[in-house]
Amino acid sequence: MEVAAATALRSVLYRAQQAAERSGRLSDQVKVVAVSKTKPVSVIRQVYDAGHRCFGENYVQEIVEKAPQLPDDIEWHFIGHLQSNKVKPLLAAVPNLFMVESVDDEKIANRLDNVVASIGREPLKVLVQVNTSGEESKSGVEPSGCVELVKHVKQGCPNLEFSGLMTIGMLDYTSTPENFRTLSKCRVEVCKALGITEEQCELSMGMSGDFEQAIEIGSTIVRIGSTIFGAREYPKKQGN
Repeated sequence: MEVAAATALRSVLYRAQQAAERSGRLSDQVKVVAVSKTKPVSVIRQVYDAGHRCFGENYVQEIVEKAPQLPDDIEWHFIGHLQSNKVKPLLAAVPNLFMVESVDDEKIANRLDNVVASIGREPLKVLVQVNTSGEESKSGVEPSGCVELVKHVKQGCPNLEFSGLMTIGMLDYTSTPENFRTLSKCRVEVCKALGITEEQCELSMGMSGDFEQAIEIGSTIVRIGSTIFGAREYPKKQGN
């Protein structure tokens, strides 16, 4: 399994590079986050030993357990729904937390801002999560409320660094292109409202089944789990 993960990583990086070139960009303009949800530290370490440094987790419990067992030069992305009461344990246990990709309302933005200030760490990079598919089961601000939430992060949360937007396409991929194009439109609106360039606003979209398409539509961050690590394993019910 572990050797297979390193081989799969190389395949994903190559496919991402090819997709970036098709969209007229360089491969280093697209970041691959290896999502190690439910996978043991030993498998993550093998992917790390293959040269990868960017990893993501969906659950606070998992990242808090895994991060201290792994090298501190890993760039951790938290990509799952984040509850306010889990913010302090997350930030306290993972000093090398690079980014929270799932800021979906003002409450969680304020909580992150306050905790970052209280522990005295450098400003935390965040992405605003947008619900582009309109599914009630998904977190994220409505596209129409995206600019307002981004402005709140920029103007009201001095300990957060707004870095871009994130979305999750439909799990069956039926509306994926539409979802991705909606996020791209949100970026245009956000950049206009803030007076920044599109290069200053990341787009995190695309997972194992659609990351090449996402890159071709403009994604700068893709979150790849099962294609690198294999099917997820759920020995017991997980909580955020």
